[in-house]
Amino acid sequence: MSETISRPFTFVKDGVFYFSRRIPRELKEHYTSSRIAYSLRTKSPKIAEVRARRAADQLDEYWYHLRCRDAELPGKHMLRLQRTSGANSSDLPLVVSSSSVLLSEAVGIYLQLKGKGRPVTFQRAAERSCGYVIDACGDKHLDAYTKADANAFRDALIARGLAGSSMTRVFGTVRAVTNFAASEQGLTLNNPFAGVYYDRSAGVSDRTSVPAEALAVVQGKCRELDDDLRWLVALVSDTGMRLAEAAGMTREDLVQGEDGSLYARVRPHPWRRLKTKGSERDVPLEGEARWAAQRILDQQTSSQFAFPRYNKTDTTNANAASAALNKWMKEHVPAGCSMHSFRHSMRDRLRAVECPADIVDQIGGWQTDGVGHGYGSGYPLEVLRKWLSKTM
Repeated sequence: MSETISRPFTFVKDGVFYFSRRIPRELKEHYTSSRIAYSLRTKSPKIAEVRARRAADQLDEYWYHLRCRDAELPGKHMLRLQRTSGANSSDLPLVVSSSSVLLSEAVGIYLQLKGKGRPVTFQRAAERSCGYVIDACGDKHLDAYTKADANAFRDALIARGLAGSSMTRVFGTVRAVTNFAASEQGLTLNNPFAGVYYDRSAGVSDRTSVPAEALAVVQGKCRELDDDLRWLVALVSDTGMRLAEAAGMTREDLVQGEDGSLYARVRPHPWRRLKTKGSERDVPLEGEARWAAQRILDQQTSSQFAFPRYNKTDTTNANAASAALNKWMKEHVPAGCSMHSFRHSMRDRLRAVECPADIVDQIGGWQTDGVGHGYGSGYPLEVLRKWLSKTM
């Protein structure tokens, strides 16, 4: 998708103007991103120019008086909240000077105690979500926030254009931060961010499965093109694995049994975490997934990775994989289908052969309800393979 520079500090995407400005080098330590970018919510060049200039002037003033924490400015939610520059906050003591704490201090407490060993997205979610609250209601002591503040926060999120599912995640993070910090400080808090009403279905599109005929077309194209991108598509299409799970696999994760069968070991790695504990599993490789795994293992390479192009840094670049593969798939699948749709398709395919629900959950790494499902080591590979084979 192209982005065309049209006015100072702006670019155009899908006809809408966006503000964009790079953080000065000497101030980057105060931000979680190297650039501030957001929609100006207009298609008019003149209006965009005025809004962009106003935002740029605010930033110039704020950057001159950076220590003035209460300044209102674009991108304030991206600021590192109560972080100490040049050091890892999780290794430093956090000093709180009051029996209550400011929300920005609560973020520091939360990340210091719960952020160890968590991915950078965990930190960003806490800082961004609570930054939204500070933008809308100010940086207050936790016991000073009211239900009116929570409702104003909700309205601000709606004004930003967030979908209901995104609002649920943001509210969940804010509640987690405030409840945890209040508990740590011994505060009795009636959390105003709990029980806030909003339309959770607003802006949420239904997940679409890949129809059987489209699945056959895509898998046929994978055989025809026969490259690493198509191997990744084929591997996901007949296992229902999450794209990041597959993209972050090593060649050793593709295991051949004594009987010649193949299966994938889905395990956490330093470069790619798993979504949940239940995501750790073994998945039989049948159909096009077996073909893809065999093509990967047949390659002569010094790389340990099954897909080296998405593992060039210390983190698997699943977003790049998603963007590239979704773009390729567009001409072969109905509108609304994506790589994630294969996961929904697999669940539908297993339902169609009347596979028991707990076996479906084990194959896909879904959480199975009930205490009893936490006992034992699950179904053997032979049973999983039997049911997967019925879907081919």
